[in-house]
Amino acid sequence: MHTPPSNIKFILLWLLCTTIFNCVTCSDLKKVHCNEKDMNTLLHFKQGVIDPSGLLSSWFTQNDCCGWTGVKCDNITARVIELDLPCHTIKNDSTFIPHKENDDDKSHCLTGYPIYGNSKCDDLSKGTPLHMCRNLSSLQHIDLSHNYNIFIGDLKWISPLSSLQYLNLNGLPLHKEINWLQSVTMLQSLRELHLEGCQLENLYPSLDYANFTSLRVLNLADNHFVSELPTWLFNLSCDIMHIDLSKNKIRGQLSKTLPNHERIKSLGLSTNVLDGPIPYYWLGQFKQLQELDLSYNSFSGPIPTSLGNLSSLIVLDFTGNDFNETLPESLGKLSNLKVLQLASNSFTGTVSPRNLLFLSNLKHLSLSSPTLILDFDAKWVPPFQLLDLQLGYVSHKLPSWIFAQSTLKFLTITDSTASFEPLDNFWNFTTQLQILQLVNNTINADMSNVLLNSNVVWLLSNNLRGGLPRLSQEVVVLNLYNNSLSGTLSPLLCHKMKERGNLKFLEIGSNVLSGELTDCWNDWKSLAFVGLWNNTLSGKIPHSMSSLSNLITLYLNSNKFFGDIPLSLKNCQKLRILDLGDNNFSGAIPSWVGRSVMALRLRSNQFSGNIPSQICQLHSLTVMDFANNQLSGPTPNCLGNITAIRFEYAAARDTVLPIPFKSFEPIFLYFGIKMVTKGNDLFYKILMNGIDLSSNNLSGAVPLEIYMLTGVQSLNLSHNHLEGTISEDIGNLKQLESIDLSDNHFSGEIPKSMSALHYVGVLNLSFNNFMGKIPSGTQLQGFTNLSYMGNDHLCGPPLTKICPQDEKSNNEITIGEVDKFGVSSCFYMGLGIGFAFGFLGVIFFNRTCRLAYFRFLPNCMS
Repeated sequence: MHTPPSNIKFILLWLLCTTIFNCVTCSDLKKVHCNEKDMNTLLHFKQGVIDPSGLLSSWFTQNDCCGWTGVKCDNITARVIELDLPCHTIKNDSTFIPHKENDDDKSHCLTGYPIYGNSKCDDLSKGTPLHMCRNLSSLQHIDLSHNYNIFIGDLKWISPLSSLQYLNLNGLPLHKEINWLQSVTMLQSLRELHLEGCQLENLYPSLDYANFTSLRVLNLADNHFVSELPTWLFNLSCDIMHIDLSKNKIRGQLSKTLPNHERIKSLGLSTNVLDGPIPYYWLGQFKQLQELDLSYNSFSGPIPTSLGNLSSLIVLDFTGNDFNETLPESLGKLSNLKVLQLASNSFTGTVSPRNLLFLSNLKHLSLSSPTLILDFDAKWVPPFQLLDLQLGYVSHKLPSWIFAQSTLKFLTITDSTASFEPLDNFWNFTTQLQILQLVNNTINADMSNVLLNSNVVWLLSNNLRGGLPRLSQEVVVLNLYNNSLSGTLSPLLCHKMKERGNLKFLEIGSNVLSGELTDCWNDWKSLAFVGLWNNTLSGKIPHSMSSLSNLITLYLNSNKFFGDIPLSLKNCQKLRILDLGDNNFSGAIPSWVGRSVMALRLRSNQFSGNIPSQICQLHSLTVMDFANNQLSGPTPNCLGNITAIRFEYAAARDTVLPIPFKSFEPIFLYFGIKMVTKGNDLFYKILMNGIDLSSNNLSGAVPLEIYMLTGVQSLNLSHNHLEGTISEDIGNLKQLESIDLSDNHFSGEIPKSMSALHYVGVLNLSFNNFMGKIPSGTQLQGFTNLSYMGNDHLCGPPLTKICPQDEKSNNEITIGEVDKFGVSSCFYMGLGIGFAFGFLGVIFFNRTCRLAYFRFLPNCMS
């Protein structure tokens, strides 16, 4: 059955296929409420959709439909002219920088098959061409973005839309469309083209001209373009205002992208003023350009000095390229510039006031290059007041003008050896910030007497030392991971504040903290994330930790905790990731773990007893790691009930914590877990579907139910006392990438179905009692003999031991070996029977007869 689309922005197109855009009569002009036919059309649509979040709850006849959610009417005619019902969700692919889009959770979106007034336009998700609808020559705006289940084979259907001014297909898979540029250039009225994240591959680098006479906005970001800058891009209308080619692999190759000299002369430019892989004249001609985003590509060479001619430029983003040489002083002429992003390049030389001379409107500045030197006089006063500043590879001292930025709210400094002295001044200055991010610097600061006040404090790998700092109630996110902080948790958690803290994220992993967990958790009930892993903390889990009713993720691994897991933690019902591994916890594995848990890591402790059957009720569980304990008894029969990994295409998933703020966009923090798989102990941001019960005292046979978990990717049952045969049903686990059954008492033959597990990259069946021939097929033969060693009765490749059925008979030679010897060898061997008969046997017998003859020649069989 076809999966219905999850975002219903495409409804606008359906409405346009009905009579909504018929000619307006004089009687229509007298209406003050929405047109009755329009209202009935919308109500028909409502009948065919599922609305889990009540988005259409206002759609009733008692209300004027022009006031319905998502409906916009013409102010004069009261006809419906726009329907906007987007599914606003979120995603972030970076650590915590705000981002907007997410294609993971669509449970609250409109779904279903709308009831259409025109049968020819019944379902765009089935690929119905728009030109089959009624006359759409007046259509001006199409937005189908992020409707992931809409199928669009090509873009030929847009050709008749002669009045179209806005086209947004962001996020739709168009990788099969090989003529996309030809289709969109037929739209003479097109002003905005948005094809971001469409999996497009061809940028037509050799095409000279694209007929975009009206185009103002071009967004081709996040596609699969791997080419030089196309020639047609240089011939865009001089009225273009927005160009976004970010997140591709486009490179500037001057010799290949240069149009003819006549074109250069027509622009009034000399053919000799070309100074880099991005042609000089190309940037200089776009006098109306306001936004230029070429970030995260492969551009190299210098930035053309013609950039200074773009007097209208507001946003310039060259982040993440290979630009080198010095920054042109012409950058300082861009008086309208608000955003200048030049981080993660290979610039050389210095940045001085000359480069920033007239940037009085600048609000966002990023500079980062290992070979770039900041050369500012201590008394220099910049012409701008920034909102956001990002600096990297700063040496010597921080520029003093930073401390004059009274409006600064976001500060990021990375990979720097600069002195932050005097530290008191620096920490006092940061109290005005909303986000403070210091990563991989050599600050060497004692934090014992520091008060942190920013909403987000992100201080990773800065060699911070001393005791933990104090927090104000403004701090929501605190990350002190991988420093040299020592002492106990008390200074941070047990100090009294005038108002209750709002801390939601606490990460102090990989420091040298000691002492117990303290019993002050009652004051931090807002916490959703606690990370204290890889310290030297000890003691038991205190009762007050059960007050963290909002807790989603708890990392206490790699410490010295001991005792039972307290029953009181049952109150943390939102818990999704629990990592208590690499400690000294003992007792039984708790049977009360919350049903929302996705990852449960208890490895390398002293847990004993049986694995409780209640584990099988954790339907969201994707990671179950109980390795290296003292567990005994059988493997639970009910493991097949873990529905999260029961399906063949059960996707590995991430865990995200959205954190809203009053004065800036939400941030989204993603969590993973450490897993031992494929022979490596790594931290996985995306949860791999894995079961690890290795190095315990489990006994009995592997239950057949475990072969129902067809989404499992890693399975480790090694170093136990398991016995019996391995079922052919193991072939159902087609997503397996790693399987380890070593050091058990398994017997019987290796199932032939294992040769069809094509994703397996790590296989270990060693030290068991397997017997017989290793099933043939490239999959199992692709591993070394180490995967099978310690099974004395196994034979066949890759082992050197030959199976009995493959040994040569002492009384027979194969056809292949006869051919290998060749006719002449056996001819001479047969001379003892008689030359004439032997000769005739070789000359006149066909291949089959020769073989029958040679089998009677004793010398030929030796």
